[in-house]
Amino acid sequence: MEKFVQLVVDGLSTGSVYAALALAIVLVHSATGLINFAQGGMAVLAAYFAWWLTNQGLPLIVAILLSIVFSFVLGAAVERWLMRRFERGDPDTAIVVTVGLLTLITGIAGWLWSYNNQQFESLFPLDTVSFLGVSVSVRSIGTTLVIVAAMILLQLLFVRTKLGLALRAVAINPQSAAFSGLPVGRLLMVGWGLAAVLGAVAGALVAPRLTLTPGMLDNALVYALAAVILGGLTSPFGVVIAAWLIGVLENLAAVYVPFIGFDLKVAVPFILIFVVLLVRPQGLFGRKTVVRV
Repeated sequence: MEKFVQLVVDGLSTGSVYAALALAIVLVHSATGLINFAQGGMAVLAAYFAWWLTNQGLPLIVAILLSIVFSFVLGAAVERWLMRRFERGDPDTAIVVTVGLLTLITGIAGWLWSYNNQQFESLFPLDTVSFLGVSVSVRSIGTTLVIVAAMILLQLLFVRTKLGLALRAVAINPQSAAFSGLPVGRLLMVGWGLAAVLGAVAGALVAPRLTLTPGMLDNALVYALAAVILGGLTSPFGVVIAAWLIGVLENLAAVYVPFIGFDLKVAVPFILIFVVLLVRPQGLFGRKTVVRV
């Protein structure tokens, strides 16, 4: 029983990493209607910026706060000077552009700071807490709490604030939003900027668990996209639950399902996607889109 609980706890910790990126993807989609495949690269760039600032002698918390500001500016600039040229066209073209942007950002990070592994200081202590035979690191607890707070704030943003409602209106129908007097261009920049901020938080949380490299979040991005599909593109709450579910089931399947093991556990989220899409194409917590024709 202790082994089972330990696997669940470790899965929740890993799932929180996926959830951080998934929330940023949901934010961009809710604000622009696009899937941003460059989200992981932008998060890594923010983590490198914070790491560089710490090497200049700044305290870690100050470096992370400055990287958050840097990320907001970067996200807004990407929307204004790059994505805006494609947002009104074919969505598939815009998605391909984000894939190219991911490759570009990864290359820039490697060119500036090399592809060698770098150590990133953790925001939380490395101590562990033991309870009923289960060991949980303080870092995992802190990461999970930050993700829960981000999920709640994002849900409140889109449901309870005028800014969130305006972002949703722009994503659903930018032409009607413009006719209603909403500043569509500025709202799109804000949406991308806020998503980049979430990415910066994700990078700061993930980098200490791994080693800081340009491709640090490539695998996590795949799991984050799986969580978005499972949880639903319209539900911050849903993608976090889906990310936790993926992390837990992946751990349990690796240990308790012999033919899967640790080598094939990467297939677990894709099996879940297949099953869920057959039953609920909009995701576990997503809303159906009704189109009048």
